Amino acid sequence: MDGGVIVNQIRKLRFNENEMTQQELADLVGVTRQTINAIEAAKYSPSLELAFKISLVFDKPIGEVFKYKIES
Repeated sequence: MDGGVIVNQIRKLRFNENEMTQQELADLVGVTRQTINAIEAAKYSPSLELAFKISLVFDKPIGEVFKYKIES
């Protein structure tokens, strides 16, 4: 399965959560703002543990926050 990328809804979820900042989310899950930025931009794939933590912040199933998209 080559050519896939993890896409996410973090930016949309942050906006819907009283316009939460990247820094606020980073503080809640224990990473830097730069890490959240890189995940949102699909430049960095989070660990499974971090993906679950982010999903828990938004009270969403992990599959609603992250998706694996195969690029064709």
